[in-house]
Amino acid sequence: MEIAGNGALVTGGASGLGEATARHLAARGARVTIFDRDADKAAAVAAAIGGQSHAGDVRDEADTAAAIALAQRDTPLRIVVACAGGARGGGRTVNRDGSPHDLALFQDTVDLNLVGSFNTARLAAAAMAAQEPANEDGEHGVIVTTASIAGYEGQIGQIAYGAAKAGIIGMTIILARDLAAIGVRTNCIAPGTMGTSAWDLAPAEMREKLEAKVPFPSRFGTPDEFAALAEHLITNRYLNGQVIRLDGAIRFDPK
Repeated sequence: MEIAGNGALVTGGASGLGEATARHLAARGARVTIFDRDADKAAAVAAAIGGQSHAGDVRDEADTAAAIALAQRDTPLRIVVACAGGARGGGRTVNRDGSPHDLALFQDTVDLNLVGSFNTARLAAAAMAAQEPANEDGEHGVIVTTASIAGYEGQIGQIAYGAAKAGIIGMTIILARDLAAIGVRTNCIAPGTMGTSAWDLAPAEMREKLEAKVPFPSRFGTPDEFAALAEHLITNRYLNGQVIRLDGAIRFDPK
C-alpha cells in the first residue's frame, strides 16, 4: 500500500504513539486525519502536519463514522492506525481489603480499548471496501491496531487493561480473515514500555528501574519506533494477520 497520496486516519492521534504516527505518515505524503477526544490538541497537531482533525470518541458510532467521512472527503481512505486507548486505573480481581474489582472500571477499560478498536476497524473497513482497489493485489486498505504486551503477560493489578489488550491481540487474525474478502489487511502492534510524555511525570528512579529490565536496548521504546513499524505493516503487502511485539525482548514480571 502506497502512503503518499492516500488518506490516513489515526485515532488517538493528538498525543503519544498516535501523534508520532500521524506526523510520520504525513511526512511520507499521506493526507492525515486525526481523531481524538481532545479537540484542541488534535487541531494543533493537524495544523502542524497539514492534516485535519475530528473530535470525538472511538466508542461512538456516529463520531467514528464522521471521522471516517472526513478522512475520505478529498482522498481515498487507505490507511487506519488505531492508537486510541489507555487505562484509567487498575486493581486486583480481589483487592487486599477483600473488595472485588470495580465492574464499571473494567467495562470502561474494555470499551475504550477493545470495543473502540473494533468499532474503528469495522466502520473503516466498510468504507474502504466501497472504494476502487489500490493495486494489482486488489487491496482496498490497511488497518493497524494497537495492543500491548500486557495482553500476553499482564501484571498484578492490570486485569482490566490486560484483558482489553488481549482481546485486540485475539481479534487480529479473525479481522484479517474476515476482511480478506474485501481486500483489507489487518495487523497489530503490541508495544512494551514506550517513552511517551506520560512518563515525564514519573520519578526518574522508577523509569530507570523499568528500563533496566529491558534486555536490549535497555531503554524505553520511542514513539518514532512505533510509527516506523506501523509504516512497514502498511507498506509490506504480504504482512497480514500479524501481531508484532515492539518491546526490546522484555517479558513483564508478575509485578
